Amino acid sequence: MSLKIRLARGGAKKRPFYRVVVADSRSPRDGRYIEKLGTFDPLKAKDAADRVILDLEKAKEWIAKGAQPTDRVARLLDAAGVVKREARNNPEKAQPKKKAQERAAAAAEAAAAAADAAA
Repeated sequence: MSLKIRLARGGAKKRPFYRVVVADSRSPRDGRYIEKLGTFDPLKAKDAADRVILDLEKAKEWIAKGAQPTDRVARLLDAAGVVKREARNNPEKAQPKKKAQERAAAAAEAAAAAADAAA
């Protein structure tokens, strides 16, 4: 059984509120969980004291037992100083796709041909 430390959504429509829970990875997002570790309210200001409420000791225990935090929970735990999260960077994601690169190459060739014709 693989365990995840993840967010379970609550709150009304367009008013999200999350519980930080330990759950089996096969269970639904808002379904059954093993233990509640805290809460996360994204609508509050980033510097608000009660935006993230976590039981850090329980989180450390579950991580020691092998529970894997999701990316967002890893960010919350990193801010609290429990887990070190490495920064992700994918510079290839910003590159244009194949057809856009072909159009750019064709435009560059046309501009070079126009420059040669003008000279």
